[in-house]
Amino acid sequence: MQLVYNIADFGAQRDSGVLVTSAINEAIAAASEAGGGTVYVPAGRFLSGAIILKSNIELHLSPGAVLSFSTDQADYPVVESRWEGVRQQVYASCIYGSDLVNISITGSGTLDGNGGPWWDVFRNRREELAFPRPKLISFDRCSRVTIKDVTLQSSPSWTVNPIECSNITVDNVSIVNPADSPNTDGIDPESCNGVRISNCSIDVGDDCIAIKAGTEDTAERIACENITITNCTMAHGHGAVVLGSEMSGDIRNVVISNCIFKETDRGIRMKSRRGRGGTVEDIRISNIVMDHVLCPFTMNLYYFCGPRGKEKYVWDKNPYPVTEETPCFRRVHFANITARNVHAAAGFLYGLAEQYVSEVTFSNVDISMAENAVPGHPDMMTGMEDMHNRGFYLGNVRDVKFHQVTVENHEGPAFYIENGEEVELVSCQSRNTRKPEQLEERVTLAGTDLNLKG
Repeated sequence: MQLVYNIADFGAQRDSGVLVTSAINEAIAAASEAGGGTVYVPAGRFLSGAIILKSNIELHLSPGAVLSFSTDQADYPVVESRWEGVRQQVYASCIYGSDLVNISITGSGTLDGNGGPWWDVFRNRREELAFPRPKLISFDRCSRVTIKDVTLQSSPSWTVNPIECSNITVDNVSIVNPADSPNTDGIDPESCNGVRISNCSIDVGDDCIAIKAGTEDTAERIACENITITNCTMAHGHGAVVLGSEMSGDIRNVVISNCIFKETDRGIRMKSRRGRGGTVEDIRISNIVMDHVLCPFTMNLYYFCGPRGKEKYVWDKNPYPVTEETPCFRRVHFANITARNVHAAAGFLYGLAEQYVSEVTFSNVDISMAENAVPGHPDMMTGMEDMHNRGFYLGNVRDVKFHQVTVENHEGPAFYIENGEEVELVSCQSRNTRKPEQLEERVTLAGTDLNLKG
């Protein structure tokens, strides 16, 4: 029989405004000493600092339970973990653990990160942050991790961030961070193996789901692989499902299906740049509906955000030697996708001059551009101008096949192909344009000309 440890029995007082961190951590310690068990949070609001889990612990929040996390930096111990791909000292997450097995956070209660004061400091007085902001939940090097049924809101920064973990399940979780909150990604598996995300509702201020595998500054090049994402709804944020730009350890074997994206800047987004190295490959995306997105599909190897992103080495359209610093996107397949009210472009694929994006297929895809489209960048690349109502924009691509792809209400060609090799269009259509438009336009441009164009 599994033992249950009620935090009230360890002195936690509901709705008191008094920190209950010690009571919760004492309940966790008692359960751990007994070999494992459930730490139970009853209905009521409990104020807490960082909670440090141990192996074989289920933290269960009953209906009506709210763990409300402190906004005082002193309530968060400093731990060694990754921040944006680089191992360094950071504040422990609101719920944190390292080198654990068999841990879970369950129940229909709420974890409230009270992000407002953290976002304010980050935006206006960043020098007051001694270390990077806490995440709401993160784990380092843990296995058999389950997060189920809980509501997660107002995270100080990223919401769920397993790092170098394996066998992870995130199921029926609701994540709500304001659309304008900074860096409040929803779920970011980072250098993990075996991740299942299903039945989640994610509405955030940055990427809804971002799959990461470290940068060129990450000492450990560990792949993020074997990932399924299904039956989720995602809203707002810069991307619904994003792969990279931290991908130096490789990202592979990802299946995304049966999801709805609404008002995200991009739908499926892959981004990297010279210097990162790594490969994104064997990705399958199917049965997706999008509404009011800037661009449904982006694959960009000239992404410029982050350290050193504006250097010539990153933006130069002339070819460089292919080395271990050269990133690669290949073997990516999209099928059975509808996107309506698209603003900037139907799709944006742009490989490096020396490493084309390759082996990509689009099948049974229907794109309808917005009537009153708002101009915007389909992705972040030096020299790119705002677009609206553009069709697919391809540059430096090889072996790309479009089968039964329709683009509606576009301006200019439905398919603009710049330096494309083996690009095939089969049963594709341009529909309902305001004036006659070409189905396709193919051009060949030298890197020097492209740099001048930018």
